[in-house]
Amino acid sequence: MDTVRLGKTEIVTNKNGFGALPIQRVSESEAVKIVRTAYERGITFFDTARWYTDSEQKLGAALSDVRRNVYISSKTGSTEPEGFWKDLETTLTNLKTDYLDIYQFHNPAFCPKPGDGSGLYECMEEAKKQGKIRHIGITNHRLAVAEEAIDSGLYDTLQFPFCYLATDADIRLVEKCKEADMGFIAMKALSGGLITNSAAAYAFEAQFENVLPIWGVQRMNELEEFLSYIGHPPVMTEERRALIEKDRAELMGEFCRGCGYCMPCPAGIEINNCARMSLMIRRSPSAAQLTPEAQAKMMRIEECLHCGQCMEKCPYHLNTPELLAKNLADYKEILAGKAY
Repeated sequence: MDTVRLGKTEIVTNKNGFGALPIQRVSESEAVKIVRTAYERGITFFDTARWYTDSEQKLGAALSDVRRNVYISSKTGSTEPEGFWKDLETTLTNLKTDYLDIYQFHNPAFCPKPGDGSGLYECMEEAKKQGKIRHIGITNHRLAVAEEAIDSGLYDTLQFPFCYLATDADIRLVEKCKEADMGFIAMKALSGGLITNSAAAYAFEAQFENVLPIWGVQRMNELEEFLSYIGHPPVMTEERRALIEKDRAELMGEFCRGCGYCMPCPAGIEINNCARMSLMIRRSPSAAQLTPEAQAKMMRIEECLHCGQCMEKCPYHLNTPELLAKNLADYKEILAGKAY
């Protein structure tokens, strides 16, 4: 079994963290079944957030009676103290616990620090004093904010997108966390569904001893894949390396990661799905991608206002309107030929 130590938190867990964002899409009974199975078969780290609708409640329902046996991290997206405390109390209630192992600032546009005028970091310190949180973390999609958080020495963990499509700058970030004895939690280890070989994804992450990937799971068959890796961790082989190089050649560069920080769109376009439809429909085809509902969502692209709001909010600095237009053109070709 591969394990990882999350820096100075001294949290040690296997390399199968449970990302609980997707369980908001399934019923509570199904979510509880999935989460409980994950726990009973060896997963001990669970990550959620106040923004993930009912994800926290579902984790609470599944894990409250075994709370001391697991590590739970959550997040607040609040930008002011009053909201911070409201979020924290709601999260603790939802999770049926009196403490969080890690509490994280959820993708802030800046790196909260003591004395910066926001009062946010001071809230974290007070919550830690009160015993409501054990470690302070931060999540981000911006390299500059992530690097500032590491340099500050104020944070115990960083959560950042990291998969085998990583750039050299992303890899340096992982190395920098290791040097600072700061835990690195890898979100989007499957790049939001664009990576379809989970064994290759796992083998890539396993090369970095300080990285804990959290796998987003919403189906039992998805969970079974990762559970099988606890006893038999995939290793990097020439075959997997070749697959990774092929995917990197196809996917590196200007593509939408599906993070959703461009939303909402004034024109009602579901940008985080529509701007990556061309890749998704070819890499993991599904009849659902061609339903009348899906077609209607894609055709909304024609109503783009070219206001630029999505580009301003995109942490990857993508030309989102251009990506949307390309995806719509490709989608229409697929519809015309019904071949993908």
